[in-house]
Amino acid sequence: MFEQIVEFTLNNPLLVGAFVILLILVIVNEAKGAAKGVDTAEAVRLMNKDEAVALDIRDRKDFNAGHITGALHIPMNSLDSKLNELEKHKNKKIIVVCRMGSSASMAVAKLQKAGFQDVVRLKGGMMQWQTDSMPVVKK
Repeated sequence: MFEQIVEFTLNNPLLVGAFVILLILVIVNEAKGAAKGVDTAEAVRLMNKDEAVALDIRDRKDFNAGHITGALHIPMNSLDSKLNELEKHKNKKIIVVCRMGSSASMAVAKLQKAGFQDVVRLKGGMMQWQTDSMPVVKK
């Protein structure tokens, strides 16, 4: 197997070189563009000590099924039109919460583009929050 990889590399140096360059670019891009995340313990500390604001971007049904105490609710599909609701929190750290932690990155990028400087995502989202037995409020 290893011999075949070496042979392929020697026979196709341009193809392998292009692959390596693309791989490096993807890694660098992901590292730069990935929204900074905090775990549940850090999120609790930020909310308790630094008055950080939790912003839940899940849909109404999921939000009502259980959310972080005091979390603001603006669904992801309404975020652009409701940014004005967050203006009073512009000087606070905002922790974006989604279902599993992945779609929060898009919301973080939107908020940063709108001028919110201190925005992070909750790693693992509400799934991780509940797995860590953190308290939830149901509406």
